[in-house]
Amino acid sequence: MVSVFGPLAGSPARPASSLEEVPALFRSALDQLRRASPRADAVVEEVPAPVKLAPYSVALGAEIADHPATGRFILLHDPAGQQSWGGSFRVVIYIRAELEPEMGNDPLLASVAWTWLSDSLAQHGVNFSHAGGTATRILSESFGSLGGREATNDVELRASWTPEDSLFAPHLEAWADMVCSFAGLPPLPDGVVALPHIRRG
Repeated sequence: MVSVFGPLAGSPARPASSLEEVPALFRSALDQLRRASPRADAVVEEVPAPVKLAPYSVALGAEIADHPATGRFILLHDPAGQQSWGGSFRVVIYIRAELEPEMGNDPLLASVAWTWLSDSLAQHGVNFSHAGGTATRILSESFGSLGGREATNDVELRASWTPEDSLFAPHLEAWADMVCSFAGLPPLPDGVVALPHIRRG
């Protein structure tokens, strides 16, 4: 792993002996992620990044205090580009949250989750293309020695898209808002600015 700054080191799939070996575009993207202002309710910190999806990657995790919701944000970079991406960068997100039982039975839940994502990206002015993903409802019931546990309903969203410009902070901020939405937190009032809450390690 190349140490670029703070917790956002970035993870090249091949060892690099110096910072100069990390592409300038990826270094710039990391710097923008570091200066992003995700919603303060989301505690964001760097987590291990995948090394097989692209030559360069960085991953962030988010948790909401006292709420059963977690998320992961991954930025991939392949200087040569990938045909399926339609570019040299790709954002991949994952969000999972526990729901109230009555919400878990809502047949429209999956489409609502995708709508939340689309709305969050639009609200943050994110320019993107080649978006795709899945929204899954998960009902867990326990049996036998675990039969005393209550059944749980979870929703899980996996999505990815290709940034259409070099502004990466809005992607991170939109994802953090999404994690808060999945946790059931109300949206921030108009005019209220979120303060950065990224753990520096």
